[in-house]
Amino acid sequence: MPDAAVLRRAVEYAIHAPSVHNAQPWRWRIGPDGVDLFADPDRRLPATDPDGRDLLLSCGAALHHLLVALAGLGFSARVTRFPDPEDSGHLAHVRPTDDVPSPGAVRLAGAIPRRHTDRRRFAARHVEAALLDALVRTAAGWGAHLHVVGPGDARRRLLEILTRSATLQRQQAGYAAELAIWTGRHSGSRDGVRPDVVAAVGGGRPDDVPMRPFPRAGLVQPPHSVEHVDASVLTVLSAATGDALGTLRAGEATSAVLLAATDLGLATTPLSQPLEVAGTRTAIGRNVVGPQRFPQIVLRVGWAHPDSAALVSTPRRALDHVLRTG
Repeated sequence: MPDAAVLRRAVEYAIHAPSVHNAQPWRWRIGPDGVDLFADPDRRLPATDPDGRDLLLSCGAALHHLLVALAGLGFSARVTRFPDPEDSGHLAHVRPTDDVPSPGAVRLAGAIPRRHTDRRRFAARHVEAALLDALVRTAAGWGAHLHVVGPGDARRRLLEILTRSATLQRQQAGYAAELAIWTGRHSGSRDGVRPDVVAAVGGGRPDDVPMRPFPRAGLVQPPHSVEHVDASVLTVLSAATGDALGTLRAGEATSAVLLAATDLGLATTPLSQPLEVAGTRTAIGRNVVGPQRFPQIVLRVGWAHPDSAALVSTPRRALDHVLRTG
């Protein structure tokens, strides 16, 4: 077993996982035989995430980040998901082992501090099919299906669904107020969405991907980027089942795909908004990914525009606020 200092360091990497509105809805406990992950219900967003899917996806991403961090520190791990039938908020128990971690997992550990959500327009350079195939295999390795949406009619159909979904969500009672709360944090806050990571929307091209319209946007689009096609690719990640376990596992697969894309040099944008509307999940399942799939999140991948400024790191809550020992 690694000592508590090593486990603490792994959790410190794990909390860099993406989460809806950067709410960071997780709690951690280091015990005598490993690390436990719990959902933090106080950080669920009732208007944005009425059924708690985003919370589970976010926690699943953090769980995968923990496993990758442990690999980078030289440890493999065994995971028991939902270990306590009496406590649905106890999402996972992670027991490190002395098995040699895979080189791929070790490599991904280096991508954790380099992964950022990029909401700007991407370059006109197309993503090679071999790279997309690698991301599809990555998702499959975590029990999920990554559907690559092709150009032309398939993409237009998905963009229409996303646009319609955003309109429906804006009409949801409490949504605007909740969005304002999580984007109006004071400058020293360690959660929420800061203006310097949000690009202004509007004035783009008709085939641009619709982004969540945050109230405050301070991130500048790359110069002259609107003059070129944004060749980013849309993918839909689906779970094998529609229950809580399937959603948690989809969060793990989301993290795996995002880190793998970062390792390949690609820019990424997880788009949770479209799937926060139940009708949209049904429409994407029926018209995009096909039957017997449970769509969970849209992932946009592409090459960052060469004139893009470096992204700042999104702050995270202090480790002692989310972690206890014993």
